[in-house]
This record gives sequence, C-alpha cells and structure tokens, in this order.
Amino acid sequence: MGSVRAAAVGVHGRRRVRAVSALDDLFSALSDPTRRALFDRLLRDGPDTATRLAQHTTLTRQAVVKHLQALVDAGLAEPQRVGREVRYAATPEPLATVVAWLTESSREWDRRTARLASVSRRLASDRRR
Repeated sequence: MGSVRAAAVGVHGRRRVRAVSALDDLFSALSDPTRRALFDRLLRDGPDTATRLAQHTTLTRQAVVKHLQALVDAGLAEPQRVGREVRYAATPEPLATVVAWLTESSREWDRRTARLASVSRRLASDRRR
C-alpha cells in the first residue's frame, strides 16, 4: 500500500533493519495530540511560520519546529521558504492512504465477523437437533 523504506534500529549493540511504511509514519505523526493540533491549524488557517504557531501554544518555537518536522517527514506538511521565513503548509493528501487502509481493515473485520456469526448460527442449529 505505502512506500517502504529501511531504517537501522540498534538492538543490544547489534543493528537490524526494520521496514517502516509510509502508513506507520502517518499514524506516528498523527498519534501526538500536539501534532494533530498543529496540522488542524494549518488546514484551517493556511500556511504559517513556527514562530506564529508557537504563539498559540505553551510550546517553544523549537518544540513546534520539531513537531512540524515530524509532519513533514510523514508527508503531512511542506515547508515553503518565503524570504527569511519558513512557512509550513498542510498537505492532507497522504491521509487518503490512512482512509484506504482503514476501509480495507474494516472490510476484513466485517468478513471475519460474518464468518464467526455463520459458525455460531450453525453450532446453535446443530445443538437444537
């Protein structure tokens, strides 16, 4: 479904390679309430600088930049240099990947629960005989 990249992860002094999908990056970025709030603000109000975004939170500008970078890494924001300023714009298109995954997961669980219900009805019918 999503692109896959490899990331080195240290484990007890050894390195192992772990596949990290774009979907994992999206869920990771969206799992943080501060990042969701920043993303929502960018969606609602349009591109803005980290300095102005920080004015509406209790976070420092540096902390806001760190959260914005997580959104950029997940493809949910894009930095745009305007003179000396960097404005961040929301890019909601990757959310289509999340929606597609949730839709397919929902279909799969619907199929599983339908099979379970069928087996349950069959067992109940067999017991009555």
